[in-house]
Amino acid sequence: MKFYKNLYIGETIKKPNKVKSKLKRHAKQLRVYVIMLSTGDDQLEICHSILLEQPFYRKKENIPYVIGIAGSYDEAVGLVCRIANEAVSQNGNADLKRYLFPRDNIAEKI
Repeated sequence: MKFYKNLYIGETIKKPNKVKSKLKRHAKQLRVYVIMLSTGDDQLEICHSILLEQPFYRKKENIPYVIGIAGSYDEAVGLVCRIANEAVSQNGNADLKRYLFPRDNIAEKI
């Protein structure tokens, strides 16, 4: 599992390093939602952390790139809105992938 260098963290996540460690070990976390880069045309995806326990996400070619972690779905939506607002303020558009990785080749991240 890869994590964004400036990981977005929801207010209800009190120990982000512990949450990251558990995500890497695929430990169950009932109150954690993950914001990750979409592999398709979409910008970002929100999923419950338990979804990442599926064998699909353990394959090297499917390792998720985590942009943010939140304590609830609503909080995750709020983080995505925050990212979108920052992107529009800085770049004038809502291309979230270009905002998050302005100099990098995004295809390498996903």
